[in-house]
Amino acid sequence: MTNLMIVGSAFTDEERGRLSGAHAAGFVATPQDIATMDMTLRTEVRAVAYKGKEVFDDAAMAALPNLGLIANFGVGYDNIDVDAATARGVKVTNTPDVLNDDVADLCVGMMLGLARDMVRGHLLVASGKWGEQTLPLNRKMSGAKVGIVGLGRIGREIADRLAAFKMEVHYTSRSEKETPGWTYHSDLTEMAEAVDWLVVALKGGPETEGHVSRAVLEALGPQGILVNISRGTNVDEDAMLDMLESRKLGGAALDVFLNEPSINPRFRRLPNTHLQPHQASATVQTRTAMADLQLANVTAFLDGRDLETPVN
Repeated sequence: MTNLMIVGSAFTDEERGRLSGAHAAGFVATPQDIATMDMTLRTEVRAVAYKGKEVFDDAAMAALPNLGLIANFGVGYDNIDVDAATARGVKVTNTPDVLNDDVADLCVGMMLGLARDMVRGHLLVASGKWGEQTLPLNRKMSGAKVGIVGLGRIGREIADRLAAFKMEVHYTSRSEKETPGWTYHSDLTEMAEAVDWLVVALKGGPETEGHVSRAVLEALGPQGILVNISRGTNVDEDAMLDMLESRKLGGAALDVFLNEPSINPRFRRLPNTHLQPHQASATVQTRTAMADLQLANVTAFLDGRDLETPVN
């Protein structure tokens, strides 16, 4: 009996093999493909292991009449209609915490990469033209003021690292948190005016869409730098591009974008950016830990045990 459906073309062969080795499983590339499968198979499925950018919506859930779990690969689950799942009695899980360190590490790396012009420095040395050209003086990061937009688990890891760079830490969150003397702001625009760097570490979804608005970017200003390691939807991307092109925003270090991987071609012409291909959690160790946690949730559900990381 096929109790598990693996959904998502983003799964690696190793990840799919890990799931299908533990449980009899079917596979489809997208949630929308579920409805094309044999009804007998669909009736057997009790759990879905999901990894993908497509929305797992109510219609996809309806195509699996005995569905009880959607186990997402990733800490963000804005691609799953959790309200629809809850209404149907379907549990949703994610894979938090195991990726916090890698995301925070890449965030700091992108900040250093942009501040110290490290990509262009590498290319200069590799080209053999070091003796003919020099880089312009770049920007000091240590000792600057940084604002963390969302002091959750990942935001806290980022703040801890940046505090070690002697940076003055400011933050916004739903409520003030216990910190080692960091400055809380209830208003994001006010915080953007007060800092040199603005790091976005929010969850995705409708409630945070466009949270970093044109007004916030204007407050950050021509010397300010935006860093986003959360979701492309959390920033007004058109406003950001306009301001980067006009130098009304000092720079941006980005691991996330709208319409990935077919991002806006305007990014390719910007010298004041450091761009990464949404790879914050992409280390062997962390992706293995994420796969382990997803499988643990699937197995717990099918065995009738408590879920490891329930969302709803």
